[in-house]
Amino acid sequence: MSDQQYQNLLNKQIKLLNLDLDQQIISQLLAYHALLIKWNKAYNLTAVRDPLQMITRHLIDSLSILSFIDNMNLKTVVDVGSGPGLPGIIIAICRPELAVTSIDSNGKKTRFQNQVKIELGLANLTVIRGRAEDCTAEPFEAVISRAFASIADMLKWTDQLCAQDGVFLAMKGLISTEEISQLPEGYALIASHVLQVPSADGARHLLEIRRA
Repeated sequence: MSDQQYQNLLNKQIKLLNLDLDQQIISQLLAYHALLIKWNKAYNLTAVRDPLQMITRHLIDSLSILSFIDNMNLKTVVDVGSGPGLPGIIIAICRPELAVTSIDSNGKKTRFQNQVKIELGLANLTVIRGRAEDCTAEPFEAVISRAFASIADMLKWTDQLCAQDGVFLAMKGLISTEEISQLPEGYALIASHVLQVPSADGARHLLEIRRA
């Protein structure tokens, strides 16, 4: 596959998301994609091997929540269990005015994230290696997770990371009514947003949870 094919696919799917991203941001997203391809060969950062699928299943999936982030007028966000920086690094690239912190316990994945930070000059990105439940960083306005454990576990392990009036944002596939019914006492599901992700296999949702 050529770099031009990657760019064409990325541009096409960004348009389907109705996002307006300038060429500098597009270039940085493609630079992240190139680093992910390179590092994945040696460090197994993601089970997705096909570079084209990396664009649709990782970059575009992460970009699908950008408009919701914008509408919340956030200043600080933490991405927990971020793996190779998804969606945290993608958000940091697209919104340089937003302070983004990324937490993961896997050293290979945080080393990759730090390399991306250096090569792309992401001054608004902080990378922390460790477990979310052990992190004592200042509380954030939003805690984001993508395919991170159950919602109940997410809330239990990240409660201290969310400001008192903050929001928990869980990116999910199909929504389990059983999982929602097991929300710990003191939390409420405020909204369930359907994410329109081009070429996605199955449904995608963003759950907005706040303290009751």
